[in-house]
Amino acid sequence: MTKINSDNIVNHIEDVFKRRGAESYLGEDVTMAQHMLQAAQCAEQSGADASLIVAALLHDIGHYKNEIPESVLAKGMNNFHEEAGANFLEDYFPTSVVEPIRQHVSAKRYLCSVKSDYFERLTQASIHTLNLQGGPMSKDEVKEFEKNIYLDDCIKLRYWDEEAKDPSKSHPQFSYFRPLVESLVQY
Repeated sequence: MTKINSDNIVNHIEDVFKRRGAESYLGEDVTMAQHMLQAAQCAEQSGADASLIVAALLHDIGHYKNEIPESVLAKGMNNFHEEAGANFLEDYFPTSVVEPIRQHVSAKRYLCSVKSDYFERLTQASIHTLNLQGGPMSKDEVKEFEKNIYLDDCIKLRYWDEEAKDPSKSHPQFSYFRPLVESLVQY
């Protein structure tokens, strides 16, 4: 296997999308690739900056990095994909990309605590994973989470994450976002 570095990280990510993207997305009606590409499309259509579009595109890459099958979540175990993805990407991308990825599960927990209508947006699969991920945040967790300087970006990403689950929605392919991803690679 070729060692991953800043020169080949985008090729590696694109290869993961091609090889693994057609896999199911944790009980949703979209594939993993559809979900992440739709999230990036949502970010772009919302006028997000390049870092946040790339964060939306790569927010669930940790599901691949772990090589943990979907059945682990179904068995009631958290796979900590957000941390795995962020840890993998932090060597290649700025914090403005990595931190919203690292916090997108915490943002779900946060929003379920502070927005009374947010829970209603969740699919059954997202409710199931919420329970595995610790459920809504406690008041102390909320206070701590609100200190994050990327709080607004984390929340935006979370909303796009929930929106990006439409099997009938068309979206660009990875190649469309590739130049944007390449522009943010740190050398």
